Amino acid sequence: VQLQASGGGSVQPRGTLRLSCAASGFALDYYDVGWFRQAPGKEREGVSCVSGRDGRTFYADSVKDRATIYRDNSRNTVYLQMNSLKPEDTAVYYCAPGCQVVVVSGRNYFRTTFNSWGQGTEVTVSS
Repeated sequence: VQLQASGGGSVQPRGTLRLSCAASGFALDYYDVGWFRQAPGKEREGVSCVSGRDGRTFYADSVKDRATIYRDNSRNTVYLQMNSLKPEDTAVYYCAPGCQVVVVSGRNYFRTTFNSWGQGTEVTVSS
């Protein structure tokens, strides 16, 4: 199982990026896929998840209304479109096959048992 995250870069606040998560060696079609990020000095946190069963999407409050997760099964890839980027979005972004959504007090939190994170893709939002 190998996933490659790409598409990061340096952008100004209010900019946009589309992150890609490409799978090799297996088909992502029926997997839940999650995006996670780790900012400098902070723990990794879940950003978004898309269900492999019914396509439902889930977002952390921090990116809700600014992010869209979607999959292109023909390309075996899951994307995370990020709009209106903020400096606090600066982090290394990772994707994982398998994510669980835990709702606490109306807020979405994400977990995964995946642990082969790879290098991720770095997003820097700065003016």
